[in-house]
Amino acid sequence: MDNIYLLMLVAITTLAVFDIIVGVSNDAINFLNSAIGSKAISMRTIMTVASLGIFIGAVFSSGMMEVARKGIFVPAEFEFGEIMLIFMAVMITDILLLDFFNTLGLPTSTTVSIVFNLLGAAVVMSLIKISNSDSQTYSDLVNYINTEKALEIISGILLSVVIAFTVGAIVQWVSRLVFTFNYEKKVKSFGMVFGGLALTAITYFIFLKGLKGTPYYNELKDLLEGNEVYIILISFMFWSLFSLLFEKLTKKTVLLVVIAVGTFGLALAFSGNDLVNFIGVPMAAYHSYEAWVAGGMDVTMSMGVLDKKVPAEPYLLFIAGAIMVLTLWFSKKAKTVAETEISLSRQSETHEKFEPNQLSRSIVKGATQLSIYFGAVFPKSIQNKIGLRFSKPQFIMTKDQSVDAPAFDMIRASVNLMVAGVLIAIATSMKLPLSTTYVTFMVAMGTSLADKAWGRESAVYRVAGVLNVIGGWFGTALGAFVAAGVVVFLINWNPSVMIPILLLLTSILLYRNYKSHKKNSNKVLEEDSLKTTGSSSVQGVILESADNISNVVKRGNKIYTNAVNGLAKQDLNLLKKNKKQIDKLSTEVDSLRDNIFYFIKNLDETSLRASSFYINILGYLEDMTQSLEYISKVSHKHVNNNHKKLKFSQIKELKEVDEALEVLLNDTKIAFDSRSFEQIGTIINRKKEVLDLVTDKIVKQVSRTRNEESSPKNTTLYFSLLIETKDFLNATMNLLQEYHNSFDSSVEPATISVDDQNAEKKQAED
Repeated sequence: MDNIYLLMLVAITTLAVFDIIVGVSNDAINFLNSAIGSKAISMRTIMTVASLGIFIGAVFSSGMMEVARKGIFVPAEFEFGEIMLIFMAVMITDILLLDFFNTLGLPTSTTVSIVFNLLGAAVVMSLIKISNSDSQTYSDLVNYINTEKALEIISGILLSVVIAFTVGAIVQWVSRLVFTFNYEKKVKSFGMVFGGLALTAITYFIFLKGLKGTPYYNELKDLLEGNEVYIILISFMFWSLFSLLFEKLTKKTVLLVVIAVGTFGLALAFSGNDLVNFIGVPMAAYHSYEAWVAGGMDVTMSMGVLDKKVPAEPYLLFIAGAIMVLTLWFSKKAKTVAETEISLSRQSETHEKFEPNQLSRSIVKGATQLSIYFGAVFPKSIQNKIGLRFSKPQFIMTKDQSVDAPAFDMIRASVNLMVAGVLIAIATSMKLPLSTTYVTFMVAMGTSLADKAWGRESAVYRVAGVLNVIGGWFGTALGAFVAAGVVVFLINWNPSVMIPILLLLTSILLYRNYKSHKKNSNKVLEEDSLKTTGSSSVQGVILESADNISNVVKRGNKIYTNAVNGLAKQDLNLLKKNKKQIDKLSTEVDSLRDNIFYFIKNLDETSLRASSFYINILGYLEDMTQSLEYISKVSHKHVNNNHKKLKFSQIKELKEVDEALEVLLNDTKIAFDSRSFEQIGTIINRKKEVLDLVTDKIVKQVSRTRNEESSPKNTTLYFSLLIETKDFLNATMNLLQEYHNSFDSSVEPATISVDDQNAEKKQAED
């Protein structure tokens, strides 16, 4: 049993490496998002600057290591064996929890995770000790937990959410009021002052305040304390002069420097604050093991030694910093987490990642009413002046183009970095394990709100996204507490058996999540995915839409065949997959419809016929998908409810219809793939043949129902399938007819009548 603790120490150390990897994958985006979202500097420059900040910031972490040792529980109340079990449980659950959020692409807090992991494991271990004691009751739990410090940490984390959001919103509102969205001209006049203020705040709070968390502060204490005002004034003068010279010499805005220095400072603050979350527990375990060996290897030895302040080993900090930098460069999951925050703070309309819920709708409605109330209180003249300062340049882009454009401008990026860096540095100097995720995320959301990025078109989606992320934070706390408690209970039950099992399980889960994320991230745009058109002429829209028509026809053909085969074989899995396929197709068609506004805005005034054609095409595509959706839904429902199988004659007739449709749809696909639009007329002429076939099957089923059918469910299903098949066929033929007519008119402009031209002119005037 003696060697098991050495093996546990090795396991905890190994877990620490993976904890850094999964932790940085989630947290790295906190200091990268502002630079990435603004696209002010290249990605390589961003990564290089951030890497330097992380590596240097590792040195600033030693003062924070006490949190893992004695910030949550009272170490003197626990024996060495119990402490090691707590640390093992914490590392296992912390890795799995963070990796779970990385896979979902949601930002969470490594600080909250480690704090509640420690709290959950310590509470359960305390309850085990109390239950085994004859002299203690559950009221003695307070003797084991450092309740005062734990509450201080938890309240500080929660309070940081409100403070970060509020301060971010206020600073951004004032900054936008000064610079407006046409900030290029204003920066030339006020850039020197803004650059001086921003860089002074970043350097003072990051470097000077951050020094309080390091062992090097005592050497500079006499020089710094009492001279803060002079340091700030000299720094402001230096950075203001630097800003002026930078703009004069390079002819570039000083905001580039603010974003670069802010990214460096925020990366440094992140490393200084959050490194404890990754290596604090392993270092505490190492010091516990050292004390145990020196104390005669007595498993029942009290761990009061952890109450003493022990400096962190510099070489361990450097190793940890190196691992963090490597993770920053090579982690793909960090990019997934980045998409969430950037999409929620994007200035323009985009593909919204979250669906609105009742709470988000209520909040938006309440905020709208509050805005109306304040609008009635403030004079109109003041409102108009403020409104002019917040008026945005009008750039009409498609949703896909908006994704490639900067999410926000350099003014907002600078405020994000400045405010977040200052708040984190203040907390670090007070040795509070503030959540960098909460601070940076809420600052970004506050600045988005102040910048009016959450307009009437996007507010319910953005608010829903913020609520989802915040809900995930509470889920982190609850999940960490419960999971760590369960794991420490299992390990305590039989350490030699449960530890290998849990380590193996952790490895399997990490590998599975890695493979799953790799598979999803490597997915390129599927061959059959529908694409928005960017053309502004009828001929261009016809050619660009041809691929979409071909894809819908191909996928619709397969969905219809799968529905028939699923009913014939009573294959519930096939029908379930079929439902997912039609849901995906419907979502893609809806996405095309959502892009109509941007499509029409980009049209030339001479190409109004293109909008009418495109709208009609999308309407018919939607009719086709609705019919397929109904066919797939009722087929799945019938088999899932275990109703009677369709009769052999009914299945045979459905297959006849399916074969006729398949020939028709395959010919349609070939015509669109080869751009042989002249064949469309021939295909349309075969419409009556297939419709007559479906009608014949309906007549036969009527006869069967009157004479031999005994299942109402079968009758209802069969009629529903045939009727929806007719609707699907009609929608397809209408689409082909629209295409045929428009193609003819696009290649023969002279055939357009005077009446049609006058109608177009009137449409343009309207």
